[in-house]
Amino acid sequence: MFARALQRTARTATLRPARAAPAQVFRRLLSDDVRQKLDGAVRAHPLVLFMKGEPAAPQCGFSRAVVQILDLHGVLDSKMRTYDVLQDPQLREGIKEYSEWPTIPQLYVNGEFVGGCDIVLEMHQNGKLEELLEKHHIIQPAPSA
Repeated sequence: MFARALQRTARTATLRPARAAPAQVFRRLLSDDVRQKLDGAVRAHPLVLFMKGEPAAPQCGFSRAVVQILDLHGVLDSKMRTYDVLQDPQLREGIKEYSEWPTIPQLYVNGEFVGGCDIVLEMHQNGKLEELLEKHHIIQPAPSA
């Protein structure tokens, strides 16, 4: 889905220093085409997860942890879309630049970047993830006692 547009970006991108990073760290600029494709992808479903592998067979422990957390909250497959970044190396790098987040997995809710595994785990532990998922009607509110 993203490979052709990302290839164009890689060929035509200019380099500039990343924000608040050492002068030796550079990043490319995403083309408008790639940015629009990623915008569409993160907004296409209520919950979008860029991960290594697939939910049934995660290929890294961090992706596995996020999938398990989402399972604990009862996120239905119909509310979630996943992208295996291992299938498209250009997507893997492009999503990092798009979110300005250096690691995979990356979770988006209603088009907004939530975070990676560490943030999702923290939000799960402090109850903020459940609130966010309920607020956006991704999961049903827990019945009150």
